Amino acid sequence: MAILEIRDIFKDFDGLRVLTGISLSVEERERFAVIGPNGAGKTTLFNIVSGKFRPSSGTVMYDGDEITRAPMHQRNRRGLSRSFQITNVFQNLSVFDNVLAGVCSHAGLRYNLLRRPHRNQSLCRRTEEILEEVGLWEFRQTLARELAYGQQRALELAITLSTEPRLVLLDEPTAGMSRQETEEAIRMVRRVTERMACMIIEHDMNVVFSLAERIAVLHYGMILACGRPEDIRQDQRVKDAYLGEQGS
Repeated sequence: MAILEIRDIFKDFDGLRVLTGISLSVEERERFAVIGPNGAGKTTLFNIVSGKFRPSSGTVMYDGDEITRAPMHQRNRRGLSRSFQITNVFQNLSVFDNVLAGVCSHAGLRYNLLRRPHRNQSLCRRTEEILEEVGLWEFRQTLARELAYGQQRALELAITLSTEPRLVLLDEPTAGMSRQETEEAIRMVRRVTERMACMIIEHDMNVVFSLAERIAVLHYGMILACGRPEDIRQDQRVKDAYLGEQGS
């Protein structure tokens, strides 16, 4: 069953068409990658799915309901969560408090240190589980600004998981990482997305082919091809337009 369906999406900016008739679906617990050259419309598509932008026309369905005009916070409450290409964490809070803030928000509570959220055992237990899942438990008391870059990206994913998503959008989750950090990130993303659907924008083809069960290739705002990784590797149109030597 599809958790996300995008139907005939168009998006114009002041007369400039960025997306032209995009239709695709993401199944429950599927890892689905969106690739393509810069300017292909990948981030615009993510912005439409997450609710940051509204399409010029077309429909976005989530879990069987239309959410085309629903704001971001409503989508988030329903389990559609997004991480961004640029690390977005509370730099002056500890790792634990960064995730606890997200857990509190998901529970409908305003995070406030003066109200001592650390006394709430269920919230703290959920925070601990998430930190263990992303491999940051030993850094729980570390300030976010003191983490290595790869660890900050892991923290951002932990904050995303704090909303208990059913579909998570990952925008270049390994951007700026070393090869070792990238390999660790691949293992982490594979592990934490076993129970949810995941839609990924990524330029690193090693990451894409390691994680994705299906891949959509965007080119000039249109879907050039969509299918299994082995099919995308062999698609001559994709090689000519984007992969080149990356796909060999």
